[in-house]
Amino acid sequence: MTISYPNRRNNVVPKSQKNNEIQVKSNNTYSNRGMSLEDDLNATNTYYLSNNIANIHKKPTPVQIVKVDYPKRSAAVIREAYFKQPSTTDYNGIYKGKYIDFEAKETNNKTSFPLQNFHLHQIEHMENVLNHGGISFVILKFSLYNEIYFMKATDILTFWKRQTDGGRKSISREECKEYGTLLKPSYPIIVPYLKCIDELFVI
Repeated sequence: MTISYPNRRNNVVPKSQKNNEIQVKSNNTYSNRGMSLEDDLNATNTYYLSNNIANIHKKPTPVQIVKVDYPKRSAAVIREAYFKQPSTTDYNGIYKGKYIDFEAKETNNKTSFPLQNFHLHQIEHMENVLNHGGISFVILKFSLYNEIYFMKATDILTFWKRQTDGGRKSISREECKEYGTLLKPSYPIIVPYLKCIDELFVI
């Protein structure tokens, strides 16, 4: 069975006519653009976990199953399904006894990071994590420059409020440099975001 991201217009997984596979065509939306960043973060988190540094994982994308066939009593075949919109952020876990929760986003834009990359429910979730004493942040990647920035959720919320108040609808690259921290990869830690937590938060 092969599943990739669906067309956002109807969010439905079309049925394949070959080999009983389920296939979903990608439309390169903002929400599914950051696979290379995701791979790097997953590798980083695997290193953190295997070395007993932190326990942080990517949250699974929820799938709504629509149609299931039972060709055998002992087997079920999913014929149709669609991806639900995630209700929170991408990653969460524990580091030094503190709850960690963050979103990872990537853009091909040269000069700014569009705020349309975020959904309102993600903004509200980050705010809720902060209200309960957790550590929340966003990892932003400018793909063309291979620049990865650590941005505190408090700053993301400020930029979001600026947008809702009629201001610019993006975070400029210069603002990422000013308010964020540039993450410099070094083997075997590709995205060393825990270093920022140690430097920016009291834990």
